[in-house]
Amino acid sequence: MSVTDPISDMLTRIRNAHRALHADLAFPASKLKAAIAVILKDEGYIADFSVSEASLSINLKYQGGKPLISGLKRISKPGRRVYVGAEAIPKVQNGLGISILSTSRGILEGGKARELNVGGELLCEIW
Repeated sequence: MSVTDPISDMLTRIRNAHRALHADLAFPASKLKAAIAVILKDEGYIADFSVSEASLSINLKYQGGKPLISGLKRISKPGRRVYVGAEAIPKVQNGLGISILSTSRGILEGGKARELNVGGELLCEIW
């Protein structure tokens, strides 16, 4: 079965695994999903991840039995793309979360994109 929106599928799988308190999860890999996983690891939202030929495995992170990721939201969708300039990159949950953008310099976290003064497609927000 083909997936129309692979990023939404990835976020939904992470959300569902957190709600079920799973330690890890696996789903089909792509370069875009791996780049998002790198940002999640760098920002401390997941413990670790590994990429094999066709699969991406993520080890989820918990603190005191509660998931570190309390919310995931897909912003730009296949039916409605959302683009922002460098000055319009939103602060998620008053700075407590992150936004992930697809820019001309690759997949970047919102703060890093603001520093580099590049805008792009606002993929998702995580808090």
